[in-house]
Amino acid sequence: MACSRTFPLNHDQFVMPIEIKIRKNEPIDRALRRMKKKLERENIIKGVRAKRYYEKPCEKRRRKEKVQAFTQMLRRRYAE
Repeated sequence: MACSRTFPLNHDQFVMPIEIKIRKNEPIDRALRRMKKKLERENIIKGVRAKRYYEKPCEKRRRKEKVQAFTQMLRRRYAE
């Protein structure tokens, strides 16, 4: 089972395959689960969902500032 992903790069696209080899006597469900975990670890699903709709630059900045504020709050809370 193989899955490929594309990322736009200067109006060109390139493909980086992700391969999941099905082991002997392995159920398809387990192989799919391994593939999903691999996709999740490489943040592919998150990237695809983020690119689903256009995000204005001010919205990107606002989202990043919100994440930074949250992480700073956690660091202050658990500093000592």
